[in-house]
Amino acid sequence: MMKPILPARPALAAALLLAGAVSGCSMAPAYQRPAAPIADAFPVVPAAAGAAASDAPTAATPTQSAVETGWRTFFPDGRLQQLIATALENNRDLRIAALRIEEARGVYRIQRADRLPTLNATLGESRARTPGFATATGQPQIGERFDAGLGISAFELDFFGRVKSLSDSALASYLATEEAKQAAQISLVAEVAKAYYTERAFAEQQTLAESTYEARKRTFELTKQRVEGGASSRLDLRSNEQQMETARASALALARQRAQAANALTLLVGQPLPAGSATGGPAPTEDAQADTMSALTAGLPSDLLANRPDIRAAEQRLKAANANIGAARAAFFPRITLTTSVGSASRDFSGLFDSGSNTWSFAPQLLLPIFDTGRNLANLDVSHARKNIAVADYEKTIQQAFREVADALAARSYLGEQVAAQRVVQDAQAERLRLLQLRFENGVASSLDVLDAQRELFTAEQALVQARLLRTTSAIDLYRALGGGLK
Repeated sequence: MMKPILPARPALAAALLLAGAVSGCSMAPAYQRPAAPIADAFPVVPAAAGAAASDAPTAATPTQSAVETGWRTFFPDGRLQQLIATALENNRDLRIAALRIEEARGVYRIQRADRLPTLNATLGESRARTPGFATATGQPQIGERFDAGLGISAFELDFFGRVKSLSDSALASYLATEEAKQAAQISLVAEVAKAYYTERAFAEQQTLAESTYEARKRTFELTKQRVEGGASSRLDLRSNEQQMETARASALALARQRAQAANALTLLVGQPLPAGSATGGPAPTEDAQADTMSALTAGLPSDLLANRPDIRAAEQRLKAANANIGAARAAFFPRITLTTSVGSASRDFSGLFDSGSNTWSFAPQLLLPIFDTGRNLANLDVSHARKNIAVADYEKTIQQAFREVADALAARSYLGEQVAAQRVVQDAQAERLRLLQLRFENGVASSLDVLDAQRELFTAEQALVQARLLRTTSAIDLYRALGGGLK
């Protein structure tokens, strides 16, 4: 049994296939990163009114880079770390982002496979009946044939880089999905942390409202006794009752908001919250937390291009659009495809590989677009338009990142002083209430004065909690905006 010998023409075909696979040029424009449409430095935040340089908290002194600070270091609270770790494993949005990577990877592998020929092995049998009038003997005949071979079908010789450009575009799209997943991870870490501190703030406010209700209830009971003794009027009693029920209504509203915040945190985590993970136990020490969060250096705006995965994803989408222009340009030029095969044929299966049964075919084809009613030109215009859209999207992403960092830096500059000032207000209101309470118990001050002091203290306490939460969430926003949160 002799092996089939590849004739000269199939050898030439193989050479052409190799040449087309490795020597295809690219007609895509040379990629150039657009200039970043932002300033060379972040805005300088003026000093707050009434704040001396020595009053600035030492915690705000930048000491570390966000991208070099892992989220476990940035968020030292153990309960929060547990929630973030669980969310990174179970959050459905993050799972969708991971599946989109798998989808894009598959598309890229399919597109990359088109750059190399596909070799197929064939083994077949065919039978045909020839009527008598078409045979020499005048009798109908049944013919049988067996074929075996290897072949390449309609492989495009990529002389003008059309297939290469499509492959480059698919690769850039795949890389963009990977960057998008990293951006989703950073956002998820930040959102879980913000939801956690929001729930803790509502819990603290609820506790304050409940304690205020108890204090006002005691005042109401004392006023009721004085009314019965003729020392106070019913107007004072009703005023105390109104303030007491107002505190109770506030406590109920805060309980509802706390429950809803816990539900939002559950959605982010992706499964029911572990017992005591957020809705139980004492609130975190936010002042110590703020010291850790505030020690971040902003760096230069140009650093955002390397540190922010959403910017890198936008650039990869721009590269994909740029590569598609090359594919649209190549469509104007001839397309050469090859179909070739080599094998053996015989009437009997046993003689399929006998000497002299060799077969081969070589079928090159050239397709030259002549008149397509402007289809190729329209495709090129669309490719250019999509690239311009990608450029605008890239520039917008950079500007948005610059704005987020600038906003967070401004918040960091002022919120520390705001928290300190609000704490002074709360302490002053607490002392005022204590003195008025003593005067009221001794019959010197009226209950209306005490009610007014209680109302002012409650407002100051709630405002302090809100200011501390705002300081914490703005620090988290700065951490995310600078590209931290993956480690």
